[in-house]
Amino acid sequence: MTASPPEDPPLRALPNLGPASERMLHAAGICTPAALRALGAVPAFVAVRQAGQQPSLNLLWALEGALSGRDWKAVALHERTALLMQLDDLSTRNLPGFYK
Repeated sequence: MTASPPEDPPLRALPNLGPASERMLHAAGICTPAALRALGAVPAFVAVRQAGQQPSLNLLWALEGALSGRDWKAVALHERTALLMQLDDLSTRNLPGFYK
């Protein structure tokens, strides 16, 4: 008998992510930590917005912290500008009308 592969834990098992974050990510089709890692924080945040959710920027900080194992407040303090520039670049390049 072969062992089945371990299941990916729920998104809320990652640091900074709770039930509300998990619901928004699921609405965007991001259902596992592996899927979140494959996308990255900024594209995942954009996908959540495209799915009709209305996340605050705290979700962006939380996603980056979840992927890097850091508290979202540290991410917001130290990487805010770089993440906002990535968001702006991705949004204006691929999503005309993203900012409403």
